[in-house]
Amino acid sequence: MSDKTHTYTNGEVTIVWKASLCTHSRKCWTGLPEVFKPGERPWIHPDGATTERILAQVKQCPSGALSFQLDNAPEEVGAPQPPGATVEVTPDGPLIVRGTVEVRHADGRVERKERQCALCRCGASANKPFCDGSHRRTGFTG
Repeated sequence: MSDKTHTYTNGEVTIVWKASLCTHSRKCWTGLPEVFKPGERPWIHPDGATTERILAQVKQCPSGALSFQLDNAPEEVGAPQPPGATVEVTPDGPLIVRGTVEVRHADGRVERKERQCALCRCGASANKPFCDGSHRRTGFTG
Protein backbone atom coordinates (compact mmCIF):
# COMPACT_ATOMS: atom_id res chain seq x y z
CA MET A 1 0.00 0.00 0.00
CA SER A 2 1.25 3.50 -0.83
CA ASP A 3 2.81 5.70 1.85
CA LYS A 4 1.89 8.75 -0.22
CA THR A 5 0.14 11.65 1.46
CA HIS A 6 -2.58 13.48 -0.48
CA THR A 7 -3.79 16.98 0.38
CA TYR A 8 -6.97 18.82 -0.56
CA THR A 9 -7.76 22.42 0.43
CA ASN A 10 -10.69 24.80 0.38
CA GLY A 11 -8.51 27.78 1.31
CA GLU A 12 -9.36 27.55 5.01
CA VAL A 13 -8.52 23.95 5.81
CA THR A 14 -6.33 21.35 4.15
CA ILE A 15 -7.53 17.77 4.43
CA VAL A 16 -4.61 15.35 4.65
CA TRP A 17 -5.15 11.73 3.57
CA LYS A 18 -2.55 9.05 4.21
CA ALA A 19 -3.71 6.14 2.07
CA SER A 20 -1.54 3.57 3.84
CA LEU A 21 -3.37 4.18 7.13
CA CYS A 22 -6.90 4.00 5.74
CA THR A 23 -9.02 1.12 7.05
CA HIS A 24 -11.98 2.01 4.81
CA SER A 25 -14.32 2.36 7.77
CA ARG A 26 -16.66 4.41 5.56
CA LYS A 27 -17.22 6.96 8.33
CA CYS A 28 -15.95 9.82 6.17
CA TRP A 29 -18.19 9.34 3.17
CA THR A 30 -21.27 8.17 5.06
CA GLY A 31 -20.93 11.11 7.46
CA LEU A 32 -20.12 13.81 4.90
CA PRO A 33 -20.87 12.57 1.37
CA GLU A 34 -20.71 16.11 -0.01
CA VAL A 35 -16.94 16.07 0.61
CA PHE A 36 -15.88 12.41 0.57
CA LYS A 37 -16.81 10.67 -2.69
CA PRO A 38 -14.97 7.33 -3.00
CA GLY A 39 -16.20 6.67 -6.54
CA GLU A 40 -14.64 9.85 -7.93
CA ARG A 41 -11.07 11.02 -8.59
CA PRO A 42 -10.11 13.07 -6.75
CA TRP A 43 -12.29 11.53 -4.07
CA ILE A 44 -12.11 14.44 -1.61
CA HIS A 45 -13.95 17.67 -2.48
CA PRO A 46 -13.17 20.20 0.27
CA ASP A 47 -15.51 22.82 -1.21
CA GLY A 48 -18.49 20.51 -0.58
CA ALA A 49 -19.12 21.59 3.03
CA THR A 50 -18.18 24.22 5.57
CA THR A 51 -14.80 24.06 7.25
CA GLU A 52 -16.52 23.37 10.59
CA ARG A 53 -18.34 20.31 9.20
CA ILE A 54 -15.12 19.05 7.59
CA LEU A 55 -13.19 19.37 10.86
CA ALA A 56 -15.91 17.54 12.80
CA GLN A 57 -15.98 14.69 10.26
CA VAL A 58 -12.20 14.30 9.92
CA LYS A 59 -11.90 14.04 13.72
CA GLN A 60 -14.09 10.91 13.52
CA CYS A 61 -11.61 9.00 11.31
CA PRO A 62 -10.81 5.89 13.38
CA SER A 63 -7.49 5.07 11.72
CA GLY A 64 -5.90 8.50 11.64
CA ALA A 65 -5.67 8.31 7.84
CA LEU A 66 -7.53 11.61 7.63
CA SER A 67 -6.23 14.66 9.44
CA PHE A 68 -6.29 18.37 8.76
CA GLN A 69 -4.28 21.55 8.84
CA LEU A 70 -5.83 24.95 9.24
CA ASP A 71 -4.42 26.93 6.34
CA ASN A 72 -3.57 29.90 8.57
CA ALA A 73 -1.92 27.73 11.27
CA PRO A 74 1.69 26.50 10.96
CA GLU A 75 1.13 22.97 12.33
CA GLU A 76 -1.43 20.20 12.09
CA VAL A 77 -4.26 20.76 14.50
CA GLY A 78 -6.19 18.05 16.24
CA ALA A 79 -8.02 17.41 19.45
CA PRO A 80 -5.60 17.40 22.39
CA GLN A 81 -4.97 13.91 23.67
CA PRO A 82 -4.74 13.00 27.33
CA PRO A 83 -1.50 11.40 28.52
CA GLY A 84 -1.22 7.73 27.73
CA ALA A 85 -3.40 5.84 25.31
CA THR A 86 -6.77 4.14 25.24
CA VAL A 87 -7.70 1.06 23.25
CA GLU A 88 -11.19 0.47 21.87
CA VAL A 89 -12.19 -2.95 20.57
CA THR A 90 -14.53 -2.36 17.64
CA PRO A 91 -17.14 -5.00 16.87
CA ASP A 92 -15.85 -7.26 14.09
CA GLY A 93 -13.06 -4.77 13.36
CA PRO A 94 -9.72 -3.39 14.46
CA LEU A 95 -8.37 -2.17 17.76
CA ILE A 96 -8.53 1.63 17.76
CA VAL A 97 -5.64 3.05 19.77
CA ARG A 98 -6.14 6.70 20.74
CA GLY A 99 -3.31 8.79 22.10
CA THR A 100 0.37 9.00 21.32
CA VAL A 101 2.00 5.59 20.95
CA GLU A 102 5.17 4.12 19.50
CA VAL A 103 4.84 1.02 17.38
CA ARG A 104 8.05 -1.02 17.44
CA HIS A 105 8.28 -3.38 14.48
CA ALA A 106 10.14 -6.70 14.51
CA ASP A 107 12.72 -5.28 12.06
CA GLY A 108 13.62 -2.49 14.50
CA ARG A 109 11.65 0.32 12.87
CA VAL A 110 9.73 2.58 15.23
CA GLU A 111 6.66 4.53 14.14
CA ARG A 112 5.14 7.23 16.29
CA LYS A 113 1.37 7.65 16.02
CA GLU A 114 0.26 10.99 17.42
CA ARG A 115 -3.53 10.83 17.62
CA GLN A 116 -4.77 7.38 16.80
CA CYS A 117 -4.24 4.27 14.75
CA ALA A 118 -6.13 1.09 13.96
CA LEU A 119 -4.45 -2.25 14.67
CA CYS A 120 -5.46 -5.45 12.86
CA ARG A 121 -7.30 -8.12 14.87
CA CYS A 122 -8.27 -10.45 12.03
CA GLY A 123 -4.75 -11.32 10.86
CA ALA A 124 -5.55 -10.68 7.18
CA SER A 125 -4.17 -7.14 6.81
CA ALA A 126 -1.53 -6.58 4.15
CA ASN A 127 -0.30 -3.64 6.24
CA LYS A 128 0.30 -5.35 9.60
CA PRO A 129 0.22 -4.43 12.38
CA PHE A 130 -2.21 -1.83 11.05
CA CYS A 131 -5.70 -2.58 9.80
CA ASP A 132 -6.35 -2.21 6.07
CA GLY A 133 -10.04 -3.14 6.17
CA SER A 134 -9.48 -6.83 5.29
CA HIS A 135 -11.73 -7.90 8.16
CA ARG A 136 -14.77 -7.04 6.02
CA ARG A 137 -13.53 -9.15 3.11
CA THR A 138 -12.73 -12.15 5.32
CA GLY A 139 -15.93 -12.00 7.39
CA PHE A 140 -14.00 -11.63 10.65
CA THR A 141 -16.13 -11.63 13.78
CA GLY A 142 -14.94 -10.89 17.23
